[in-house]
Amino acid sequence: MLWARISVIVWLAAFASPASAAEFFAGKVISISTHAAPGGGYDTYLRAFAPHFGKHIPGQPNVIVINQPGAGGLTAINYAGRIAPRDGTFLTLANEGILFAQATGGKGLQVSLDDFHWVGNFVRSNVVIITWYKSGVKSLADAKRAQATLGTTGVGAESDQLTLLVNALAGTRFRLIRGYEGAAQINAAMERGELDGRGANMWASYKALNSNEIRDHKFNFIVQIGASKEPDLPDVPLLSDVVRGDAKKEAIVRFVALASRHARPVAAPPGVPLERVQILRRAFDATMDDPAFLADAQRLRLEISPANGDEVQHAVHQVLTTRPDIVREAAAAMAAGNQ
Repeated sequence: MLWARISVIVWLAAFASPASAAEFFAGKVISISTHAAPGGGYDTYLRAFAPHFGKHIPGQPNVIVINQPGAGGLTAINYAGRIAPRDGTFLTLANEGILFAQATGGKGLQVSLDDFHWVGNFVRSNVVIITWYKSGVKSLADAKRAQATLGTTGVGAESDQLTLLVNALAGTRFRLIRGYEGAAQINAAMERGELDGRGANMWASYKALNSNEIRDHKFNFIVQIGASKEPDLPDVPLLSDVVRGDAKKEAIVRFVALASRHARPVAAPPGVPLERVQILRRAFDATMDDPAFLADAQRLRLEISPANGDEVQHAVHQVLTTRPDIVREAAAAMAAGNQ
């Protein structure tokens, strides 16, 4: 009789859990952080997303965006992993360069990205290195002959790490000036003549935030990193083509392309109850199909090519379990590129 009662209780709990998880969000506020300063590409994606996301969560919580710039994205991800609430009311839009940083043993990350619950990804986009039109370095060949100063946000950022890799793998001579708060500051420094260009950045961000500069040919596109060329950039060299024939470098570039595939990934901190994670994932997927969100994204020139949470979770695990010899070679190449 006792076992029968226990079975009934367990059965009821199993069916009650999703409902209670859904009810949890009623009246709540969900904060979504970004490491970027206001006006940057990450910030623009989140501010387009936030007004629509809550509509697809049971209880329709309010959703707000907070900016946590600093240390190339480490400040935001460490806060999310160690300090933020673990109840589903806090998410973060991670700098995809952080994944590469952990995989290669970079310093400063205080939590494993494999422990986060990945909710979804906004866009898959190649990484591009650019220079300003007034720079004397206008092509990959120029960048191998002459030094160009490029702005980055910090050592943990994709803009920093992948530019160093290009130095090592392609023989370019980029010199990095670190510590800029975000895209707007770097762009202003280029216009002042303080910088020749920007460290590695997503093509999707340039399309969203710099359409005028692209139209007016203010950017020189030096090299792109990805599995294949961006349709908009057919004449810009692909790093995998530059290193073709060198098996070691080819393996590094494949690893880097996988690590940077998910350009705008959203995560919940470790420890969030799984039933709430599932609710957040379903809401993210629904928002990606929401006509109102897509209309706002189109108006802001935001590219949307999403991936669901399971896909991102798998990709993160793949990167973090890459063969150690390939990871060591990538780390060594990045260190060499900083010399």
